[in-house]
Amino acid sequence: MNKQFFFIKLIAPRPTFSQDMDAAERAVMMEHIQYWTALTEAGTAVLFGPVFEPAGGYGMGVIEVADEQAAHAVLQQDPTILSNRSFAFEVHPMRVGMIRKQP
Repeated sequence: MNKQFFFIKLIAPRPTFSQDMDAAERAVMMEHIQYWTALTEAGTAVLFGPVFEPAGGYGMGVIEVADEQAAHAVLQQDPTILSNRSFAFEVHPMRVGMIRKQP
């Protein structure tokens, strides 16, 4: 079965989140980073990280899974979603033109 790629956008609770998160929110973000690191090490995530947008930053990732339902299943286990702190994800199917080979 061929896997599909999805661009994931993590939308924070507010545009200023990266500058003014409190200690509890910072702890959730550390768990989020650990979760995505594990996804990367398992081969599900291709890459992830913050995007610094003047109007309000957001998180992004690219994952490779069977289908959109599987993408949503991965995201439902993300600590940001499990925290019930008004985070949201956008999921966009994509086609990878090329991935750079690792040295």
